[in-house]
Amino acid sequence: MSSNDPLVKFAGVQKTYDGSTLVVHDLNLEIQSGEFLSLLGPSGSGKTTTLMMLAGFESPTAGEIFLKGKSITKTPPHKRNFGMVFQNYALFPHMTIADNVAYPLTVRKFGKSEREAKVLRALEMVQMDNLSARYPGQLSGGQQQRVALARALVFDPQLVLMDEPLGALDKQLREHMQLELKEIHRKLGLTFVYVTHDQSEALTMSDRVAVFNDGAIQQIDGVTQLYETPANRFVAGFVGDNTVFQGKVSGVDGAHCTVQLACGSRLTGLNVNAAKPGQSVQACIRPERICPLSYSDQPAANGLRASVNDVIYLGDHLRLRCTVATQARATVKIALSSQSMPLAGDAIWLQLPPEHLRVYV
Repeated sequence: MSSNDPLVKFAGVQKTYDGSTLVVHDLNLEIQSGEFLSLLGPSGSGKTTTLMMLAGFESPTAGEIFLKGKSITKTPPHKRNFGMVFQNYALFPHMTIADNVAYPLTVRKFGKSEREAKVLRALEMVQMDNLSARYPGQLSGGQQQRVALARALVFDPQLVLMDEPLGALDKQLREHMQLELKEIHRKLGLTFVYVTHDQSEALTMSDRVAVFNDGAIQQIDGVTQLYETPANRFVAGFVGDNTVFQGKVSGVDGAHCTVQLACGSRLTGLNVNAAKPGQSVQACIRPERICPLSYSDQPAANGLRASVNDVIYLGDHLRLRCTVATQARATVKIALSSQSMPLAGDAIWLQLPPEHLRVYV
């Protein structure tokens, strides 16, 4: 295995439970050694099934899964040497924290002194070494999740698989644990594969994100590329906030096209999916990329008349909800340092920079 070869490779993997409906179809995915890869998607998109096939708890209906170039498709879970962390922690209630973490070492028949040293190191890693004598029932949800992570790391696995591990935690603790996980990953250099339906969680922690829908990867990319250049309408709508305008293509010019809205306004944007004249499309833009202008400052191009319905204060920015003729409500985000602060009821212009307006079929 050369340094450029993937650690894990899915080749033409399919999965069906009933013999007719594919929950995962023709999955070709490479996971690089040392990366933090998130599998992101709505419920039923195939992301958890993909993780379970990698773990060995589910078998592919077709295709092969390779680890370091060798097929593990028929290798049982306990022989894959992967760490697993689940949402429900799966700790043994009758065992102390130290014994819970030691369990994978016990079944692998590690000696007592080596076992104790590895348990201490794993608990120190998640800042739980001072609670090793307690039982799971005496810990908070966040503490139990740390113990579950320590147990997954204690035997130095080559791969750590996580299935919505922070889903049961409250928002503040979940956000704190995201940063902790990212730091642990950075320190250890292990390969993490993480399943979530929370796009902000995926963007916070990952090196790359694979966005799933209907059993297939819609886009796999670094977090910046995923957010700034969504490959299709689904990814644009699922990852991050989006303001959408419906229209028809009236002309194509190289990489750009012109979209005519029902109100007669025309917008120019990037023609992402090679839309042709006459096709119905969605012109999508991130709310923070829209520039609101006073009604007296009409932009020369790519401007829409709007009226401000309400202004919502969100601590680090203001969110405007605006009415645009013949369209759904448009959302605009403004930094608190912005020079102009529109008020509810104001008539304004929305300026939409063509390089940030992405047109999807």
